[in-house]
Amino acid sequence: MSVERSRTRKTNRSRKVLLIDDDASLRRVTEYSLHSAGFNVLSAADGKQGLASFRMDCPEVVITDIQMPGMSGYEVLRQIKNERPETLVIVITAHSSVEKAVEAMKQGAHDYLSKPFSRDELLIVVEKAFALLGLQQENRRLRDELEHQVDFSHMVGISDVMQDVFDVVRRVAPTEASVLITGESGTGKELIARAIHQGGARSKEPFVAINCAAIPATLLESELFGHVRGAFTGAVRDRAGKFEQADGGTLFLDEIGEMPLELQPKVLRVLQEMEVEPLGGLSRSVNVRIVAATNQDIEFALEEGRFREDLYYRLNVIPIELPPLRKRAEDVPLLVRHFLERFRTAAPIEISAAALEGLASYSWPGNVRELQNAVQRMVVLYHGEKLDLQHLPKKIISGPSSSRGQIVKLPADGYSLETIEKEVVVQALEHNDWNQTRAAAFLQVPRHTLIYRMEKYDIKKP
Repeated sequence: MSVERSRTRKTNRSRKVLLIDDDASLRRVTEYSLHSAGFNVLSAADGKQGLASFRMDCPEVVITDIQMPGMSGYEVLRQIKNERPETLVIVITAHSSVEKAVEAMKQGAHDYLSKPFSRDELLIVVEKAFALLGLQQENRRLRDELEHQVDFSHMVGISDVMQDVFDVVRRVAPTEASVLITGESGTGKELIARAIHQGGARSKEPFVAINCAAIPATLLESELFGHVRGAFTGAVRDRAGKFEQADGGTLFLDEIGEMPLELQPKVLRVLQEMEVEPLGGLSRSVNVRIVAATNQDIEFALEEGRFREDLYYRLNVIPIELPPLRKRAEDVPLLVRHFLERFRTAAPIEISAAALEGLASYSWPGNVRELQNAVQRMVVLYHGEKLDLQHLPKKIISGPSSSRGQIVKLPADGYSLETIEKEVVVQALEHNDWNQTRAAAFLQVPRHTLIYRMEKYDIKKP
């Protein structure tokens, strides 16, 4: 036996074929032919036995005679297709009864064999059935991959930090884990949340977003949990809250750090019990995935008692930190071209290398949102022109050059770098009333970096 034939036989052994025929002689010959070709063969002498074997062993292909005493092949075919439509059924008919095979095909049979049939005819039909099953499985796999492929078309970034973010999103999207996205305003936290939803099994269900900072505390509870008619003045009808609206899908809690402390236990209970209690109503079950986001330093909020520790750990299963635009300047030219293409109404818009360099050198405190607005403004105001330095916003043109060399004045005989750094940290803390979160933002560094510098230089609040 050749190596290739040995491999084929080994593969076919995992493929189950159920043979149902009341003709014992034909059954033995057919069973032997399939078994010698490497298939895993199950056999039954009538339709009732055949269905019992089908339900127990779940074969992928069934070969059944049409004309049998008791339960006919038609009835076997009907029950198999009702219970497992993906099963392929091959019917056996007498040579003079091709019309019966045609009728079986109309009822869902995959193919037929006319008696008497040769070993080669048998194997060709069975191999074709399994080849079709393989194609169907591959199509399903590719379809699932396409449906759950994370869409980064609205997120532009070639920098290492953004590629790391995209990698985490790809890994976490197919799971049910809660995600906490942190980062400054304008970095694209909702885009990341939508990508996580789109790349998971809930992608066809609702994505519901709510900004916890944009809704007054007195209304936020009703917005989240809903209410029934008469629950309070003005509640003239039942209204589903965001948790119920997102049932089966994803709820995006934006600016979760702004959520009032008194509401946090109720949100925690929903996450633990998957039950929501509308104002004035009874508890209802919900099934949602939570993605939260904040531009605040949640750990500092924990220290100050403004955020519950148990809720934080429930939300922060998978943390994703979005870098500010100033930390990924290499992405700015790519983002500029992306926005130019989005906002143009006619021919492509050109931009000079000097203008791109000017945009890349700006610190962008408003991050990607500020850059998007700047590009859109230039497109609207200077439509039809090639964008150059003079078209950039004044603060971008004048900012870097006017401030260069004026932050620190160095003495002629030199100065210790550590002394400068310590003095800068102290001044930043004093300028922000020793609030570490605001001082870190002022210095444009993460809070833990500021704390490290304070410990390094033994800086303490007077």
